[in-house]
Amino acid sequence: MKGPVLVFDSGVGGLSVAQSLRQHYPDAAMCYTCDNAWLPYGLREDAALTERIVSVCQAAVDACQPSVLVVACNTASTLALEHLRQQLAIPVVGTVPAIKPAAAISQTRHIGLLATRATVARPYTQRLIDSFASDCVITRVAADALVVEAEAYLAGITPNTERMQAALTPLWQVVTAPTEHPKLDTVVLGCTHFPLLKPWLEQLAPAPLYWIDSGDAIARRVAQVVAELSSDHHDGRCYTTAPAANLTAGLARYGFKAPQLLNVR
Repeated sequence: MKGPVLVFDSGVGGLSVAQSLRQHYPDAAMCYTCDNAWLPYGLREDAALTERIVSVCQAAVDACQPSVLVVACNTASTLALEHLRQQLAIPVVGTVPAIKPAAAISQTRHIGLLATRATVARPYTQRLIDSFASDCVITRVAADALVVEAEAYLAGITPNTERMQAALTPLWQVVTAPTEHPKLDTVVLGCTHFPLLKPWLEQLAPAPLYWIDSGDAIARRVAQVVAELSSDHHDGRCYTTAPAANLTAGLARYGFKAPQLLNVR
């Protein structure tokens, strides 16, 4: 029996991926799970976090009975993707920073990577750069504060543009300051939380930029691994690992019902 698409993230960042999936497949049923009890993942020890991700995803699969799991989190994808594929009987689609599409669109060959501290520093990020953007200058900016702003936004709090501006200052300095490198023209949103803030990012930017995220690539990959997506009546179920009534209104804006607590072993 066909099941829904299950989107998993540590917090609400995966909603940006869910939005892309809905744009590509407006009739597909979808479930959402976030491990808000362990948020933020970037501060956790790798081995314990890997075990936790597998446990939460297994519980979510049991609850949703999906046809595919989308791990809409760079950290979780880096640590646990192979473990999930070994344990689960359904396809698992991961998330990586959109270095490849950014390199395809950048005309100046100078790309900004806006991500969390963990993603900016991980070796797999460098491997992506080496594989797909070796001819580009990559300016990496860790902006963990934007995760907090995105989580607050989904809870009904307007993003604090002063805090956002402070987090983005290292990027803007490269955009505006004369350097020996070509002008930066493209920014990779290397955390799924960040596209939720795109209207504010565009407003704060000192110059027009291409903003690239992984949502479209993930949607295309889902179509490759699942022959047909369910449109059953279970669409919109949402699970959290800690009470999250404050997210109900924000989740509704993305087509999801009030969150239920997930039973994680």
